[in-house]
Amino acid sequence: MRVRSNCIALTFGALIGLASPAIAAADGELRVCADPNNLPFSNQAEAGFENKVATMLAQFLGRQVSYTWWAQRRGFIRNTLKAAKCDVVMGVPAGYDLVETTRPYYRSTYVFVTRQDKHLDLSSLLDPRLHHLVIGVHLVGDDGNNPPPAEALGEQGIVDNVRGYSIYGDYREADPPARLIEAVAHGDIDVAAAWGPLGGYFARHSAVPLTVTAVQDGERFAPQQFQFAISMGVRKGDHALRDQLDEFIDEHQSDIASLLRSYGVPLVERPATASGGHE
Repeated sequence: MRVRSNCIALTFGALIGLASPAIAAADGELRVCADPNNLPFSNQAEAGFENKVATMLAQFLGRQVSYTWWAQRRGFIRNTLKAAKCDVVMGVPAGYDLVETTRPYYRSTYVFVTRQDKHLDLSSLLDPRLHHLVIGVHLVGDDGNNPPPAEALGEQGIVDNVRGYSIYGDYREADPPARLIEAVAHGDIDVAAAWGPLGGYFARHSAVPLTVTAVQDGERFAPQQFQFAISMGVRKGDHALRDQLDEFIDEHQSDIASLLRSYGVPLVERPATASGGHE
């Protein structure tokens, strides 16, 4: 997850392009583009929540899931969806204008992750203690883009005590984004400001008890956002497949929410004035 919507999209792949939608769902398959080493979203063992949602979707459509595996970084979409090797990306920012997006199927938030034994109870990026605590954030992309919390901290002059952890990490190791949350557990940093699905999942699996709290700063750092709606993405113009996915989302929203909560994903309600996807 990223700073602005264009940076967020890097986690789902950049350089999205067009291809003929006529090849979608060939041979009764639901062809999914996914990262083989990117929990809690997906991995090759199909243990991520996007894998589970894809299985639910395939059952709804009466198809079998097949995967095109590719590391989810720059070039991901170019080498998968654009290359017509697959038809669905299970997680993209709602309304991302280079793909056809479904209505959102969840909305999450950036969070603080701290050790329970520290009793920090952080909820705001305006908390004066952040001037003195060692703060970890994910850096995104080859150029190390800052996520929204890092931008907000920088606006307050909180820079020297911020530590960056590449979200891509060492891809030879399992679950590269986990290194940030592990740094909290190991005491290398005092607090991580992380995208909610990542923070919630890895905190839940930590041997050291960790506390996860949502960033509650709302509009105080506008235009920075800390909450994002997530949709599924198909190729531009593939309205038929998009509409089928929308029908699935509408009919299975409670099941999807239960699944996400079981992965530790912090869910937030969509603001009444906001819109996502093609709603």
